Amino acid sequence: MTGTHQGDFKGVVPTGKAIEVRGVQIGRFQDGKITNVGEAPTSSKRFGVAQPSPYKHVTGLEGLHRLLAVKVTREVADTLRRAGTGKAGPDALRAIAKAYCDYAKDHPGCYAYLVRAPASGDDDLEEAATEILSVLDAVFAGYGIGGDDAVDAARFLRSTLHGFVSLKLGGGFAMPRPVDQSFERLVTASDQALARW
Repeated sequence: MTGTHQGDFKGVVPTGKAIEVRGVQIGRFQDGKITNVGEAPTSSKRFGVAQPSPYKHVTGLEGLHRLLAVKVTREVADTLRRAGTGKAGPDALRAIAKAYCDYAKDHPGCYAYLVRAPASGDDDLEEAATEILSVLDAVFAGYGIGGDDAVDAARFLRSTLHGFVSLKLGGGFAMPRPVDQSFERLVTASDQALARW
């Protein structure tokens, strides 16, 4: 199936980009929108068709979302780690902030999975989220921030970057000033806040 991402999809703002989806899915459409989706495992049982082996490890739509959240969180952790390696203080902060925003811009559909908090007992997603926190902890160490203060700093930085990214992806920065200049000031303000943490 091919199309253009024109409407909100599970919290992901429209990107206007072409999409292509391959797989087995049965859906009901009304007025050009998907109104009901039957997943391959459920639909195959209903019609007496053997479930294709590629879907046997996925436990429904929520299971698929969980797997994607783990994959995206690991990708972002790796992206941030590579960006921050060999840097400290403001240079590390600027590098990971840019890498975070670039990832969201380049992968807007994936980015939405980054804001999912791990469910209790979801060891894979907790481990992936811990990888991101370890990168942030290394950045905060350059500011002398640790312990509970690092938790607050992580929430501060995540909220700041997520707010900026969400507004940017949603077209919320329509003023004539270049967005990159605003981003630089956001990073500078974050650096100053962390320096006084």
